[in-house]
Amino acid sequence: MLKLLFISLSIFLLSGCATLQNTPQVKKSVKSVKNVKSVKKVKKVKSVKKVKVKQHQMFQTVAKKDAILLQKGKAKEHCAVCGMNLVMFYKTNHAATDSNGTVRQYCSLHCLTNDLRHGAELQNPKVVDVSSLKFIPVQEAYYVVGSKKHGTMSHVSKYAFKSLADAKKFQAKNGGDIVDFYSAWQLAKKDFK
Repeated sequence: MLKLLFISLSIFLLSGCATLQNTPQVKKSVKSVKNVKSVKKVKKVKSVKKVKVKQHQMFQTVAKKDAILLQKGKAKEHCAVCGMNLVMFYKTNHAATDSNGTVRQYCSLHCLTNDLRHGAELQNPKVVDVSSLKFIPVQEAYYVVGSKKHGTMSHVSKYAFKSLADAKKFQAKNGGDIVDFYSAWQLAKKDFK
């Protein structure tokens, strides 16, 4: 299609120039353009019907209506550290309250750990329970680390569950190890070494 447009534009420009300037060089160009006309005709493309492509949804993603956003303001849908979309990575979300009383929400344990590394003083850390999609205190969570489900901001996935039975069910299907928050946090720290 682009080639046909280029050829048509070239013919138009060269034929216009040939009438204005009658030089042998221009005539030669017009002659070479006549040879281009012998190129096979390109079939006209029928109008393409727009098809909505179904995108693969990541395991971490939930419907916006199912996500609990604890932050306030314009950036409430974005990780407090990296800016990633919290709904898209909801099943690995963490949250905590900073020393000013402001709730900060993170896409992952990785970003919460990064905030702590840079001096943030955080209280009441919470994590999303994959089964209920509600925030629970990290001390009550069973983390399945290293499952075959992709991690967020880390090669080692970390998914939290309120119920040990739910964690075991997820582990049986996806692999990984069941650990407490402190152990999962120590693994997250290794991302920065």
